[in-house]
Amino acid sequence: MDRAAVTVGPGMDMPIMHDGDRYELVRDIGSGNFGVARLMRNRADGQLVAVKYIERGEKIDENVQREIINHRSLRHPNIIRFKEVILTPTHLAIVMEYASGGELFERICNAGRFSEDEARFFFQQLISGVSYCHSMQVCHRDLKLENTLLDGSTAPRLKICDFGYSKSSVLHSQPKSTVGTPAYIAPEVLLKKEYDGKVADVWSCGVTLYVMLVGAYPFEDPDEPKNFRKTIQRILGVQYSIPDYVHISPECQDLISRIFVANPATRITIPEIRNHPWFLKNLPADLMDDSTMSNHYEEPEQPMQSMDEIMQILAEATIPAAGSSGINQFLNDGLDLDDDMEDLDSDADLDLESSGEIVYAM
Repeated sequence: MDRAAVTVGPGMDMPIMHDGDRYELVRDIGSGNFGVARLMRNRADGQLVAVKYIERGEKIDENVQREIINHRSLRHPNIIRFKEVILTPTHLAIVMEYASGGELFERICNAGRFSEDEARFFFQQLISGVSYCHSMQVCHRDLKLENTLLDGSTAPRLKICDFGYSKSSVLHSQPKSTVGTPAYIAPEVLLKKEYDGKVADVWSCGVTLYVMLVGAYPFEDPDEPKNFRKTIQRILGVQYSIPDYVHISPECQDLISRIFVANPATRITIPEIRNHPWFLKNLPADLMDDSTMSNHYEEPEQPMQSMDEIMQILAEATIPAAGSSGINQFLNDGLDLDDDMEDLDSDADLDLESSGEIVYAM
């Protein structure tokens, strides 16, 4: 793979990318706590890619390293493909597959809610991707509609993205931090104890299914949907209902009721979901065999960036850019960065939209 390189340390040639170099800018596609994401085009082959820029220095922490290592290990049609990391003068650039269909969240907002068949079509793909992650010993820990993208095909392929909160049971201990998005968080994640991230992922998949069918979050208080504390109380009490105006089959209701179980030990598992009658209905042939799915995604002409190279780049990225005055200097784009929530008990009047993001260590 051709790269422009400059020497940045004794004996180290590091890749470096400017917007006008090997990739050309198409447009900005998002921003958040991490920095900014841009749609870029590979000048050599015209391929569109999504590039996430994270400012060099203190933002390159364990979570960024974990995201890259875990994401790199996953190769599946229902997971956004990790391509490479590149060091720029001021940022770490993470290059990924671009999904032109946008977020599943946007599709639901436009539709209001999905038919049961359409919801099942996307849920089957979601479970296929999550099942593969778990087989690779990676739990996502922030599964939600905004982290599920669609390609541009007529029958869209769902692709899981954003492994910023993911954890590998091979590389890391059992999770005990409360991370994720309030509306999707499983009860056990809120209890300040170790939990099984794979089982917590099942709960989040259930929330995603519910929202596709109902067009609302299952544990938000209908009278105060943006009251975060009430959402948490309702999650802990598993207080949800399916509105009268939503008609879904008994089989679907059964699956939802087996997902929304407070005790993680008795909650339905991913293998059990994959054998549930509702899930099996109209199941596409290519989702039946995990090995077939993985084989379909091999790209022999594009060798994977080595872990040694990635770790070398990450080490260099922890060093702040010389003379950098912040993210705007390189991107020339003002960002509205979300602040992490601090202590939950520090604000008695806390009122947060439960589709927002939280992270706090226990």
